[in-house]
Amino acid sequence: MERLSNNLTAINRVEITPAGAPDACPPCELAFCGLLSDAAVPRVLLGESESLGRATILLVDRAEINRQLIKGILKAGPYRMLEARDPQSAFEILEREPVDLIVADMMPAGGDGLDFCRRLKSHRRTRLIPILIITSVQGFDNEVAYLDSGADEFLIKPLQPAIVRTRVKTMLRNKRVVDSLEEAESILFALAVTVEQRDRETGNHCQRLAALSVALGKALGLPSDDLIALYRGGYLHDIGKVAVPDAILFKRGILNEEEWSVMRSHTWKGEQICCPMRSLKPVLPIIRNHHERWDGTGYPDGLAGEAIPLLARILQLADIYDALTSRRSYKSAYTPEEAVAMIEKEAEMGWRDPELVSVFCEMVREPNFVTQSAALFAAGEGETENAALQSMLESLARMSRELLK
Repeated sequence: MERLSNNLTAINRVEITPAGAPDACPPCELAFCGLLSDAAVPRVLLGESESLGRATILLVDRAEINRQLIKGILKAGPYRMLEARDPQSAFEILEREPVDLIVADMMPAGGDGLDFCRRLKSHRRTRLIPILIITSVQGFDNEVAYLDSGADEFLIKPLQPAIVRTRVKTMLRNKRVVDSLEEAESILFALAVTVEQRDRETGNHCQRLAALSVALGKALGLPSDDLIALYRGGYLHDIGKVAVPDAILFKRGILNEEEWSVMRSHTWKGEQICCPMRSLKPVLPIIRNHHERWDGTGYPDGLAGEAIPLLARILQLADIYDALTSRRSYKSAYTPEEAVAMIEKEAEMGWRDPELVSVFCEMVREPNFVTQSAALFAAGEGETENAALQSMLESLARMSRELLK
């Protein structure tokens, strides 16, 4: 957090670049790009050191002699070994222990090996743990079936110790890379929540906006990847405002042209802050283009009609609705009916996508709309139809709680 604080201080001291969208990160973004570079990520997370402690490997095999064999092959490595006789005991261990790698016989006692892999990859707590299947059963079909069920690697007995050690080392190194990417994303989301907290009047705007956007996405029948992008966009859409001075961001009067130019720059600045993260690529159009208008009079690119990315148009409507229905020091909150009428008026003026506005307003007018929206970011304990979306909702909710302690 000290590193994050130092970068924020540096941002506040640099001169703001005039509005535009250069290909390279301008000075005020370099600090953020630095946060996400390889140099900024602890080297141990990239597999270049073991100084943070031993990796934990869970061995799942009905035969103790087989577990002892694997332990003997890996005994020289910096590994902590846990053992389970069957899938049920393996899941009991996973409930209480963080595990970095699972090495399993293809037919663990007490259940089908394919089902074991599927359960691991569908549960939000275990879906990112790599699985190495070891088996004595030859056959292309078996290997394909296990890889298709979620296994990451496949070894056939008799085992070559050097191959086992190399495969385990590679899988653990890849796991650390995944962990480091999640850590970098966490920095960005923490920064986004921090930006929101600079304005005490917005309350839980990001959380509400994320839920509204996902609700509209679901009403349109969008796939889960788009719903996840919308949820992330709800938190990250205004992250570029961290580069906007408080004197401009919280000015009570009308902004002059120079100040307005700086304010508009938060769109492409936010895009450049997030651009080093490949996993955030689907979110970048939301961040950059959520202030465009249907008639082409918006910013920063003056896009018109369907040239405006759909996800940006979705989040834009949710953003407008939440702003209208939230109280500010300079205005009272509009009722949902009043907000819907104002959004429909903007569609008539040519500012908003008329078809999208129609779907949005119909959704908002549904009697159980508020309840359905709240459920979208409630992190439940059970399995969900979309484990990736559920995991994202849970991690963001947990992060928000920790930041606000």
